[in-house]
Amino acid sequence: MNISDSERIAGFLEAQKLKPAKDIATANLVIFNTCGVRKMAEDRAYGQIHNLWKNNPRAKIVLTGCLANRKDVQENLKDKVALFFPISEFNKFENWIIENSNTTKCDYLHLTPKYSNKFSAHVPIMTGCNNFCSYCVVPYARGREVSRPAEEVLAEIKKIIANGAKEITLLGQNVNSYKSKNYNFAKLLKAVDALPGDFWIRFMTPHPKDMTNALIETITSLEKVCEAVHLPIQSGDDTILEKMNRQYTRTHYLELIEKIKKGFAQNKPGTIFSLSSDIIVGFPGETKAQLEKTASVMRKVKYDMVFFGQFSPRPLTAVWKLKDNVPKTEKVRREKYLNEILSQTALVNNQEYLGKTFLVLVNSEKNSRYFGQTRTLKNVKIETDRKNLIGQFVEVKITRTATWNLEGETYEK
Repeated sequence: MNISDSERIAGFLEAQKLKPAKDIATANLVIFNTCGVRKMAEDRAYGQIHNLWKNNPRAKIVLTGCLANRKDVQENLKDKVALFFPISEFNKFENWIIENSNTTKCDYLHLTPKYSNKFSAHVPIMTGCNNFCSYCVVPYARGREVSRPAEEVLAEIKKIIANGAKEITLLGQNVNSYKSKNYNFAKLLKAVDALPGDFWIRFMTPHPKDMTNALIETITSLEKVCEAVHLPIQSGDDTILEKMNRQYTRTHYLELIEKIKKGFAQNKPGTIFSLSSDIIVGFPGETKAQLEKTASVMRKVKYDMVFFGQFSPRPLTAVWKLKDNVPKTEKVRREKYLNEILSQTALVNNQEYLGKTFLVLVNSEKNSRYFGQTRTLKNVKIETDRKNLIGQFVEVKITRTATWNLEGETYEK
């Protein structure tokens, strides 16, 4: 989401005739779009701002993103940062940039973004969150859920497709809670799928509590929606899930996974699909037995990818005052333990690709070799004599599999 926000900020600045600096050391204006989900990201922002302020004192520094609304951050950086604005109050930045401007309404989602590339685009369909997971700063950083009008979303996507986009990712902190007049997320997916053009549809990040049967049927049946479902579980233990305020149980989550698997089997028989998740290790009070509950979920689901996070207490959240009583060394051990399980299932899953041919979207080139991703988000190294493939779909026959990636050669019919 921050990437998408940055593209919109860049588009706004370009419209004001500002030009990107070639080097941060010579920039007149530097905007830090921060993440505060974990302390590591916060510490990195402090370090980079301090170094910039020291080495380029002429630069005006602006801070937005997760940290912008924190009083302690503002106090610590008041002598270095010229303006703090949460993205939900973009009008503050607009008034600061434009002389004699007095905009009172935040409408940053309406800004024309400067996309990072032409073939893959992120389109925010909603922002904010109403869930208040006990460890999460998002509701405080972004405010309550706000969905963009479906007509506006579809108009933006049409322009992107017309400009040659091959991959559209719909974004939201809780993307499947989207609501706009008579549109819910399932109906919006159907509307995007119905648009003419040769492109893929992805989305992130859904919440299990809003993963309805109708949405599962939609996701597993639409032609352009990729066969890759990311569904965060965070913990496999009900007591921890309750403390996290996740609003679902282990049993309910596993039922959703089985429905997704069944949906693909019925609607796209024989098609390989992938499942991924988010897991937090070392939540306050998490015991080794509770960790084993998470491990057992991983063994049952057989994820292709999991993004692990070691619990990091965040100001403003409900668990901020709880004792962070799982030592750092134990968090590291637990993450390593779970990652070993993931490595085993990911390798077995990848072996299913061997000898088969898949459509790959090429996204980069290095040392005369191309790299891309399948619809299932598998990274593929491509051997080919063909040229100018970046941003194109190519058929690739998989000749080698490893834990985290695949290798293949272009397939000529």
